[in-house]
Amino acid sequence: MRARPRSWGLALVTGLLLLTGCVRQPARPALSPDDTIRAAQQELTDRCLTRQGLTPPRPGQRGVNTAEQERVAGALFGRPPAELSLTLASGIPVRAHTDGCLAAAQRTLYGDEKRWFEVSTVVNNLRPEAAYRDRSLASVRARHRTEITEWRRLRAHALHESATLLRDHGPR
Repeated sequence: MRARPRSWGLALVTGLLLLTGCVRQPARPALSPDDTIRAAQQELTDRCLTRQGLTPPRPGQRGVNTAEQERVAGALFGRPPAELSLTLASGIPVRAHTDGCLAAAQRTLYGDEKRWFEVSTVVNNLRPEAAYRDRSLASVRARHRTEITEWRRLRAHALHESATLLRDHGPR
């Protein structure tokens, strides 16, 4: 019979500790740097679309008509013509817009949207360039050392801005 009052008392004390905040919930696992930047970019683009009266797209979302999808895509990615352009070593041109919500998020996070576009396009295409030029990846990386250094600098800036945004404002 004594076990019941002790159990009740223990439950009462645990409940009080939880209510007063003395017992902490396990912390959520920290996001990886890539996930931190993605989460902040998602938050910024969602806010931008919402300010325009548009519903941010989500995977598996249904029931959105074609006209609405086009409005969301135009607001998110920008409208032609593309203002940024870079030709890869293979001769393939890569273009991007500076007027959409995604571009605005990148300006906020990376600080220099044009430079980010340039260096990220080069860095993200090092393997294809190595294959195209029939060179080793190491030699292509050495050739683009400046772009890689700038990519790292801008990415570190974006990580700092992302962590600050998520800490101060958090996802809605």
